[in-house]
Amino acid sequence: MPIEPAGIETSVVDSGSLLQSVIDEIIQLPTNVPSLFMDLEGIQLGRHGSLSIMSLYLAPKKRVYLIDIHKLGTEAISTVNSKGKSLKFILESSVILKVLFDVRHDSDALFSHYGIALDGIRDIQLMEIGTRKGPKDFLAGLSKCVEKDSTISAAEKQAWELTKSTTRRLFDPAFGGRYDIFNERPIQPMIVKYCAGDVTLLPDLFNAYNAKLCQPGNKFWELHVLEATQERIKLSQSPSFDGTSNTNARGTWDKESLEEALNQWNDDILDNAFEDDILDEMLWADVFDGPEEFDDWEDDGPTSCRDIINNCDYDYYYSD
Repeated sequence: MPIEPAGIETSVVDSGSLLQSVIDEIIQLPTNVPSLFMDLEGIQLGRHGSLSIMSLYLAPKKRVYLIDIHKLGTEAISTVNSKGKSLKFILESSVILKVLFDVRHDSDALFSHYGIALDGIRDIQLMEIGTRKGPKDFLAGLSKCVEKDSTISAAEKQAWELTKSTTRRLFDPAFGGRYDIFNERPIQPMIVKYCAGDVTLLPDLFNAYNAKLCQPGNKFWELHVLEATQERIKLSQSPSFDGTSNTNARGTWDKESLEEALNQWNDDILDNAFEDDILDEMLWADVFDGPEEFDDWEDDGPTSCRDIINNCDYDYYYSD
């Protein structure tokens, strides 16, 4: 069932045979750079809810596959291709890199319902706060990142926002919508466009933040972001994780702990420099150098990571 929003081929995958073909394609993607971008949609996305759709964007092929988890159920996870590889294998592979915007709810849902322990993850939300100049007190939502840092045109941003606001009317009861519309089959064309629209924006944001992390002298932040990503996944799998807590909007690092970590980093570099006469990664800068342009930063929702309905409770629909 091919549909083409924004000129990108998008297909709904609702059978085992179609899923086998998708697995074949993913296994053949380049692994030297992230080629697979993903997003999940569901009702109360997490351990207490359900998973409806998994959006996978194969960037080198410019194809979006919407895996119909609601219809396939456990078959979506257990189906294997001719080489015995499954979606579970792909999601747990440290070699096949996957890029998401805030891994917490996605990891919670996959681990709780399907026993999938994500690996090989790059979290764009953490990349943003790691490269942000100025205060890092609060996390940024996807809309804020697109507004501030995406290189797509103003017209494309407006079209994307229009799709999001239009789709909200379909699932938000405040606008006459229903949360379970994501479980209606066949999937409505506007829902397809909504799912594909979010995931196809991720490569541009990843490239923007990754370019900053790869600049000379930023090794500290590159490693800190990777470490924080692993900590997020670990936290999301713990019994105490609460995806609805307002504390999820807070930044990943506080100023004091960052300054301590940076001082230790510089001390280690200096010690190595005396031994090896190398100063490539010296970082003599305050953690919060730069203009305080984010003092008025407002997150897109209570969970900080997602564009979700304001003042939501556990009955609300969560979306990246």
